[in-house]
Amino acid sequence: MAEGKLFYVVGPSGSGKDSLIRYARRRLGSDPGVVFAHRYITRPVELNGENHIALTEAEFDARLAAGLFAMHWASHGWRYGIGLEINLWLAKGCNVVMNGSREYLPEARRLYATLKAILITVSPEILAERLRARGRETEDQIAERIARARAFMPPEEGDLEIIQNDSELEIAGERLVQLLAVAAPSSPAFA
Repeated sequence: MAEGKLFYVVGPSGSGKDSLIRYARRRLGSDPGVVFAHRYITRPVELNGENHIALTEAEFDARLAAGLFAMHWASHGWRYGIGLEINLWLAKGCNVVMNGSREYLPEARRLYATLKAILITVSPEILAERLRARGRETEDQIAERIARARAFMPPEEGDLEIIQNDSELEIAGERLVQLLAVAAPSSPAFA
């Protein structure tokens, strides 16, 4: 049985990663060949935000010490982890979709040779609009995030797809669904 592929979705905060992943999950949720990973984050759950598992700092430290994360990183004052369960899903032949970190991408590629990175991009004007609407950042933080988005240069090595998310969710959403569905194994073996 062939191992599944890891789809590592990245982009600046406010680019619409969470919305696009939710869209793809709704469209592909009944496909046993595509599995969506949850992130473990030391940030409280928000009703409009990412569908993640909130952990306290102590809980995060305990899981890290027990070796329960396949990947982990820190960004913007929060800690993020992806559980070891993704390795089981990949070994079973499932393709795994996850919300990653741009800065962690080189390490993720080192850990997962067949990783396919998907970069979600958005114009600076729309990014600023979305961040303001979200209400979590100050104007200075918004300016910082826009500068980081402009400065990010994806590594040249490895597989990378770019999805522009400046218009209706369905346009970029269908592009993501197409990438995931085309790559989905036809009949994963579940033992």
